Amino acid sequence: MLQRGTLSRRGFLSTSLAGLTATGLPLWYAQQIVAAQDTTAKRAVAANDKMIMGAIGIGSPQSRGRHIYNEAKKVGGTYVAACDVDARHLTTALDMMKKDGFADAKGYSDYRQLLDDKNINAVTIATPDHWHALVAIEALKRGKDVYCEKPLTLTIAEAQALQKVAKATGRTFQTGNQQRTEMGGMFRLAVELVRSGRIGNVKSIECRIGSNPVSGPIPKAPVPEGLNWDFWLGPTAKVDYLYKDAQNTNCHYQFRWFYEYSGGKMTDWGAHHLDIAQWALNMDGNGPTQIETLKAEAPAKDPTAYNTHPTFQVQFTYANGVKVIAMSGGGTNAGALMNKDGKVPLVGKDAKPRNVGPDENGVLFIGDAGKLFVSRGMIVASDAKIISEPLKEDPMLYEGRPASQMANFFDCIKSGKKPICNVEVGASSVKVCHLGVIALRSGKKLTWDPKTEKFTDEEANKMIGREYRAPWKLEV
Repeated sequence: MLQRGTLSRRGFLSTSLAGLTATGLPLWYAQQIVAAQDTTAKRAVAANDKMIMGAIGIGSPQSRGRHIYNEAKKVGGTYVAACDVDARHLTTALDMMKKDGFADAKGYSDYRQLLDDKNINAVTIATPDHWHALVAIEALKRGKDVYCEKPLTLTIAEAQALQKVAKATGRTFQTGNQQRTEMGGMFRLAVELVRSGRIGNVKSIECRIGSNPVSGPIPKAPVPEGLNWDFWLGPTAKVDYLYKDAQNTNCHYQFRWFYEYSGGKMTDWGAHHLDIAQWALNMDGNGPTQIETLKAEAPAKDPTAYNTHPTFQVQFTYANGVKVIAMSGGGTNAGALMNKDGKVPLVGKDAKPRNVGPDENGVLFIGDAGKLFVSRGMIVASDAKIISEPLKEDPMLYEGRPASQMANFFDCIKSGKKPICNVEVGASSVKVCHLGVIALRSGKKLTWDPKTEKFTDEEANKMIGREYRAPWKLEV
């Protein structure tokens, strides 16, 4: 069992250890991950243990929808249906599914028709952000288990509604915040080290999430053949389809830079890094008490141009005094931090020491006893011992060490346990993102009660939800 080509099981495990330590993980932690993976591998997916699935928002060949489809397929997902409001995407998706052995997969342009199929056990949702909540709520009500991409919702009100429906239906729900499981386990390691006091008392956390793209006015254009533009807009206001080129449009992918459909980098990369900050602070299901914009570049006023704030720094203050800053850039210049071996990573042909500068994407934890930085490429600290020395006690962030967000989803469907980023976790993290958006758009310093989920400012409270275009309604 567990053969990998000509490698024996022992050889495979040794190779896995070598690969993980090469990415920057200490040996003691890599051993824990490999042991967990070995246990998971022993639970092979039986031929009669397939998960019958549908993909809602399958997207283009480069989309996140295709990625999570492939992830589900790896762990036993059998797709019988796909849905997309763009016929071009749906056609290529069905061709792909047929090549993958799902020859009888059906195509739909309306997700409700896909959900009518009582044979479907679970769905993957990778629609644009403004559709996540409505689709997920309907899927839960129809008795489906749900894997929904981040950011989980467009508003705080949607997150609240989704939590209520998930609780009422009892279905398994996983949010696609995959840094909790994937990326070689580096983010979970960082959280375990912080939770275990390796950098002392946490003073601040910098979530470096990048700046938002800008555009000039984007011209109105004919709606591409096969795209149901009215359905794509859904609950948002009726507006013209805009298109100059693939980098300048209000539709596929670039919708992220319009507050009408998303929240820019605050909900894009913020959904990842603010989620890690919440986890490290043991604030899942909780949140900050104050939010203020430290600095922000004014967004475009033309309604046909990207309107998310190009650059920004938004500070979240928690009840324990810790400050989390979501920033496009301009953070602390952490300098030459060390890896597990006590060496500063080298970059470039000249092999110069790699500094963790103020604009590098990732999460910087600053404590009164040290610094720790983690990204999708490395984990480094102000002292190598912060990373290299084994922890005396497991902080028990989550039972087991899943290395795949989708595999964890499947395992929890079968076991009845809660996924690592279940609806309560995903909702609390995305609410922080939306608090940041509201602070940016209101320009106010806001006080928030994470228990009642209300601001002290009534104008800000009006931004917790948004009005839907008829006939769409947010019903729980």
